[in-house]
Amino acid sequence: MTGAQFNKFLLLSSTLTLIIGFFYEPFWVIAGLIGLVPAITWLVNDLRHKTMGSDVLAVLALLGALFTDQLFAAAVISVMLATGRVLESWAEGQAERQLKALLSRMPRSAHRIATDGSIQEIDISEIVIGDRILIRSGEITPTDGRLLSKATLDESALTGEPLPVARAKDEEISSGVLNAGAPFEYSAMTTSENSTYAAIIKLVEAAQEKSAPGVRLANQWALRFVPAALLIAGLAWWLSGDVDRAVAVLVAATPCPLILAVPIAIVAGLSQAAKNGAIIKGGGVLELLARTDTVLLDKTGTLTHGGPAISEINSRPGLSDDEVLLIAASVDQYSPHIVAKALVQEARTRGLALSTCSEIEEIAGHEIAANLAGSRIVVGQFKVEPPSWLHFSQPLMVAVSRDGELVGVIGLDDPIRAESKQMVADLRAAGVEHIALVTGDREETAQEVAKSVGITEIYSRVTAAGKLEITEAAKLKSSGSVIVVGDGINDAPALAAADVGVAMGARGASAASEAADVVIVEDSIDRLTHAIRIAKASRAKALQAAGIGMSLSFIVMGTGAFGITNASQGAIAQEVIDVIAILWALTALKSSK
Repeated sequence: MTGAQFNKFLLLSSTLTLIIGFFYEPFWVIAGLIGLVPAITWLVNDLRHKTMGSDVLAVLALLGALFTDQLFAAAVISVMLATGRVLESWAEGQAERQLKALLSRMPRSAHRIATDGSIQEIDISEIVIGDRILIRSGEITPTDGRLLSKATLDESALTGEPLPVARAKDEEISSGVLNAGAPFEYSAMTTSENSTYAAIIKLVEAAQEKSAPGVRLANQWALRFVPAALLIAGLAWWLSGDVDRAVAVLVAATPCPLILAVPIAIVAGLSQAAKNGAIIKGGGVLELLARTDTVLLDKTGTLTHGGPAISEINSRPGLSDDEVLLIAASVDQYSPHIVAKALVQEARTRGLALSTCSEIEEIAGHEIAANLAGSRIVVGQFKVEPPSWLHFSQPLMVAVSRDGELVGVIGLDDPIRAESKQMVADLRAAGVEHIALVTGDREETAQEVAKSVGITEIYSRVTAAGKLEITEAAKLKSSGSVIVVGDGINDAPALAAADVGVAMGARGASAASEAADVVIVEDSIDRLTHAIRIAKASRAKALQAAGIGMSLSFIVMGTGAFGITNASQGAIAQEVIDVIAILWALTALKSSK
């Protein structure tokens, strides 16, 4: 039985025994014991972890109510305890971060080329240094190695570079990169256990072990409230000599506003954030998010769209840019390449009607050729001397030739999200003091993006381990919570180590989503500022609800100390207080919109 299932069982059994107790009073004893046994366990766990929560008051109140025959009060306390635990379990949800997605991305088998030239399918654990490994189109490299032929690779998951990269023979490559071109061979330089990708997995595991949750809001209140309640109960007993007064104080002090109202305000925030496109994995995460002080932003897929998009087109005199794009896209519609898809998408966005081609030939990752309207069209890598009419240079340039003559060049880059600049401004307006760009991309690209969105602190060419170090250093300097935002596998260690890791889940790597505490499910980075605002509003409502509930509880504790109310009356009064605190907590749904 899981913890969540056990909490539901407690709620069901304590509620049933409370109801049956109205007809047969001994069942209230059973209800009290149903709450007492797990409450003692929770208290022991608190003490074992050297923390003080609200469980100590619940245990003392239950013991006092049972020993003084205030059975109805004991039954009510049990129901409240179980209700609070169920709410807490629901709020935490999927807070446990798993590595399943990260591990599942890694290939389980590889194709080794034997000395006789035959291809053997082997488990990746059988790869030894020096093996010749064949990587087919769309496959992922299982180890680090040295290329035995040229290759076109998608390295975005590891480096943050969004565009396919051409690698020459004898270049070294990392494990975990995708073959975006034709099949190639490489010589293994590591085993799968010692590869770059495996090292990142180990970094994530280590970061998660180091990442300790902060002190929860309810426990912060309990640290102040518990000693005061115990002092009042002790004084009431000492001055009056009547133990019933001490029990009445403890029953009135049972921290139901903390147990119920605070989780409800937090759950309301979680629900509202989800409606706004941000999945927050638990109440503790939301509380940390509300205290955001530092935000470390990845570039690719976070501030930028994370994929190639056309930035400029140059056409030979006599042709328009749309004509060049139409020619290229008509041929590229037959290719699965990521750049070809970008050209086709742009043509459709411009309303261009693509033509049918014939005799299609493609060299995967390099070029595609086809017959179009009586001409032979070739679309592929730009390799010729720049013509006089070409007036731009982009990280990725696609040449369009007709019957052997260059007719146009299409430049592509990774465009900055339209909302990124406003998002940075909104973060500052929300009280975030430090915002930095942390990317594995080139210095020039990082500087350009940072300047465009208003960020002055920049870290470029940063590895997964480097991002982890920057995150840990930021946590030492920050007075609040440190947020890391990313979408690639290279971001996963930092996401796991941050106070709050935020993953762009709409298009990002599933590994990042698994390592993160918050997942942006809409392809828009401005959801981050919405989530922070909602977290702040929900935390404020939780504080207000707890303050209202605790203040009213002190009044009832006073009446119990002076013998005006007994334990059962205190329990009923506590229920009224709970309703008031809960209704106030529920306004978090309205205020966080």
